[in-house]
Amino acid sequence: MPPLYKTAEVPQNGAMKIRLGFRAALIVAWLCFGVGAASAQQVPQAIATDPPADKEFPAAMEAPDIPSHGARLNAVMYLASGAGPHPGVLLLHGFPGNEKNLDLAYAIRRAGWNVLIPHYRGSWGSEGDFSFTHAIEDTQAALDFFRDPANAKKYRTDPARIVLIGHSMGGFLALYTAAHNSEVIGVAGIAAWDLGPSSLRAPSTTFRNASPRLAGSTAEGLRKEANDHSAEWNYVGYAEALKTRPLLMLEAKDGNTGDNQALAEAVRKAAGTHVTETFMDTDHVFSDHRIALQTVVLSWLQSIPAPLAK
Repeated sequence: MPPLYKTAEVPQNGAMKIRLGFRAALIVAWLCFGVGAASAQQVPQAIATDPPADKEFPAAMEAPDIPSHGARLNAVMYLASGAGPHPGVLLLHGFPGNEKNLDLAYAIRRAGWNVLIPHYRGSWGSEGDFSFTHAIEDTQAALDFFRDPANAKKYRTDPARIVLIGHSMGGFLALYTAAHNSEVIGVAGIAAWDLGPSSLRAPSTTFRNASPRLAGSTAEGLRKEANDHSAEWNYVGYAEALKTRPLLMLEAKDGNTGDNQALAEAVRKAAGTHVTETFMDTDHVFSDHRIALQTVVLSWLQSIPAPLAK
């Protein structure tokens, strides 16, 4: 049987030996040539290539505390290499947030963006109790933290170039927050959950499975809260507020596709000309399309123009 590993000589500051498994070699080949959904467009370099090291301003990870309505939010900040100021992405996880899209965060950082991932009250080490209302407030608090002049200076961020990207419930939070903050320069929903309307048809397991992971919540209370706000928390109604900015709706083979398509169509009907809509034949967390997911998101980020100076 042939060996499972081979040794390759890679000249970089002297000869360096790297042992590559057969599967790893296939992955490298896949990244070079692209397959499936990612092959439809060029794979961005940041997906497979680290940026040049900057000794004075290296890439780094910070863990800031974000204040929100008297509670401390646990958060992670991925800082891009270089003096900046760098554009920023507020990356929002779902309900309860088992998939945090950290692979996407690293790819976005390699592309030169700072990435802030907050955890809503009552989730993942943050103080307080979880509710959907609190999650909306916490997302606003995280955006305010990102744009604060002192924090922008400390973390080398350009506060005028902030994009919101959210997955599932985080997609709803990104769309809601962008609709209420015109300074946000772009917004992306990844399999975005239309919280209000979809709660009326969601199976009871949606709330029952998440509630034990979210402090201070009950399945019955969360469902009632969402149902009570079904009209207000319908992101299709945000089309008018979103129409002037780049919008990415990344859809999967899940129960959210119809809602995602409805928002994209509503923005187009409102004369929005910056809508990107992509469907992938995969599950809600893009389990077998992670590279394709990164490819679409990074390509979209690269297409967003810098805001005009005021």
